[in-house]
Amino acid sequence: MTSKKSVSGSPKYVRTLWKIFAGLWVAIILFFLLLSLGWLGFMPSFEELENPRSLQASEVLSDDGQTLGYIGLENRSNVTYDQISPNLVNALIATEDVRFYRHSGIDPRSLGRVFFKTIIGRKGSSGGGSTITQQLAKNLFPREHKSKLGTVFSKFKEWVVAVKLEHNYSKQEIIAMYFNTVDFGSNAYGVKTASKTFFDKAPSELDVHEAAVLVGLLKAPSTYNPVRHPDNALDRRNTVLYQMHRYDYLSDDDYEKYKAMPIDMSRYSLQTHNDGTATYLREYLRTYMKDWCKHHRKPNGEYYNVHKDGLKIYTTIDSRMQRYAEQAVREHFSKEIQPAFERELKNRKGNPFCDISKEQEEKFLTQAMKNSDRYRALKAAGMSQKDIRSAFNEKVNMRVFSWKGTRDTVMSPWDSLIYCKKFLNAGLMSVEPGTGYVRAYVGGINYRYFKYDNVQSHRQVGSTFKPFVYTMALQDLGMYPCTEVPNSEVCFEVWGQPDWCPKNSSHEREGEMVTLKWALAHSINWVSAYLMKQGSPEQVVNIARKMGVRSPIDVVPAIAVGTPEITVYEMAAAMATFANKGEYVEPLFVTRIEDSKGMVLERFTPKRSQALNEVTAYMMLELMKGVVQSGTGVRLNYKYGLNKYSTAIAGKTGTTQNNSDCWFVGITPKLATAVWTGGELRSIHFRNMTYGQGAAMALPIFGHYMKRIYEDPSIKFYRGDFERPSVPVEMDCSNFQQEVEKEDFEWDF
Repeated sequence: MTSKKSVSGSPKYVRTLWKIFAGLWVAIILFFLLLSLGWLGFMPSFEELENPRSLQASEVLSDDGQTLGYIGLENRSNVTYDQISPNLVNALIATEDVRFYRHSGIDPRSLGRVFFKTIIGRKGSSGGGSTITQQLAKNLFPREHKSKLGTVFSKFKEWVVAVKLEHNYSKQEIIAMYFNTVDFGSNAYGVKTASKTFFDKAPSELDVHEAAVLVGLLKAPSTYNPVRHPDNALDRRNTVLYQMHRYDYLSDDDYEKYKAMPIDMSRYSLQTHNDGTATYLREYLRTYMKDWCKHHRKPNGEYYNVHKDGLKIYTTIDSRMQRYAEQAVREHFSKEIQPAFERELKNRKGNPFCDISKEQEEKFLTQAMKNSDRYRALKAAGMSQKDIRSAFNEKVNMRVFSWKGTRDTVMSPWDSLIYCKKFLNAGLMSVEPGTGYVRAYVGGINYRYFKYDNVQSHRQVGSTFKPFVYTMALQDLGMYPCTEVPNSEVCFEVWGQPDWCPKNSSHEREGEMVTLKWALAHSINWVSAYLMKQGSPEQVVNIARKMGVRSPIDVVPAIAVGTPEITVYEMAAAMATFANKGEYVEPLFVTRIEDSKGMVLERFTPKRSQALNEVTAYMMLELMKGVVQSGTGVRLNYKYGLNKYSTAIAGKTGTTQNNSDCWFVGITPKLATAVWTGGELRSIHFRNMTYGQGAAMALPIFGHYMKRIYEDPSIKFYRGDFERPSVPVEMDCSNFQQEVEKEDFEWDF
């Protein structure tokens, strides 16, 4: 009987086991089917898999193809597979998924290893089971659940998504997508930003040991950061190199060579909105692009978002010129101007303000307090004005700017406001005549700590306004560079007030007849006033308007000596008009905007208008060349040696009352530059002319800047002369003949 039951019972038992086994498979298949269909929670659609969305910052590119920075919530910009170094690909596969090319998204062998060694054998060092494709699935569609059961459920979803990704994309595309989505730490999202941040290179340029550092970061970006934890980073890099050697991506000799190399972080630079190249320009473009996005829609009808849609903004900036401009400001201020100002401040008991009352100081500092992030945060928290003021008097740990690097200190926020006011600042913009391309843009000394853009701000221009006056004399009054005028005092009747009589800064050749060229070279106020009296303020303002000056200008005789407040932007564009044969070209910052896939969304061209006749423009250049050859700008030659490179340099210095605003405008045939220097407020300045003048504060920046440009063989900067007018004109004052009469020409404006 027993034997019978056993024999007869066996088939029933086996059938039950088979039913259970089959039921499990049906349940598993049904589970994954429902999961794939999205019935058990979110599952990306076919369209989402075809066009996976990740937050991509808009990339700001220079005219010479360099990345200037990003505008976005995450510093991320995508690359294609052919833009990735094979060293990166090899390092990733050897470290993360050596069977990548032999599976279809899920690697059963790796899963088996995890099950038997990690789960059953409890060996945490046996490695993970996620393939590169699974990791990509997790990056593209992050896990929704945090519990253990939820994590398992999310893992199953990643399997399904990984298989779908393998079905929709090639292996190369998956590698590129993976590198575009991973976080390397240091505000570097994606391999393009990471390569720039850690090694100042493109992903295609990375050497083996550099690629190993970046791939090593993927395990734990903070723990293996080569700047914060160099020892950890070195160990992790060598682990990656070992994996590359183990799987035959490196020979024995190469492995030993790269393993012995130190990690060089000398080119490390955070790619944040506050740091990097052209920070002030990027902020200007961020505002511009936000407005542009409000008027441009994507194919799906949504408005573009400059922070998320990965737009490519192609600018007119030359990255080399931009770098030289920033270096020139830094060199002049850190080595000469700021140390000199600090020496003077010692005699003023550290007070940066000159000749103002305590009440005015309090007013300025209170306004600065209200402009600070700290004030806004305290106000948002509900604190009263009195309590906020008290909080600003309490000492706290903070980081402050210094020319030797960021400094950790203990200081009250109120004292930090005074501290910041002690730093003199600058603004510079260069425009290419003819095209209007803005080649360099420096809005200040450090964007992180001084966010006010001095290129766009209105500053009193002083004698740099005189070229507009002399242009009026040449074009409207029929004068020439060698026309002689009296260097005598000139007064203007001012209704209801004493007569206004400007003063000269020196007594040289007073009472003599002097040429216009000599007078402009030496910035003689009496001659400017004389010219104004022969013409009118209305005529000068009209010329300035035609040359692109849009700032308010009082139509009064005092503009002859530079009372208007004009921006660096306007002055650079106006000066470029002289080098462009009298044609004004509106400055252009952006040439085109593309979407994340490279489709051109809009192209830009500058607006143009004829402001002056070409003879007047050329004669003004000759007048302003005299400033550099023998006038207030002569140190460009004897100190900076620019005449070794070219004699075609025109310019004009400018200094306002009390040495508050110091200017220099410099013009070459292919570049016009305006430089402003001074304090944040007009009450912050040098007390004397040793440093408190345009020739000492602003001109040297132009000197350092242009010298670097001329000496850079990659720029091949033009060294020839300005283009002459299409008609003959005599410019030599030693043999001056007025061969060309003004009425001989007809100009159509």
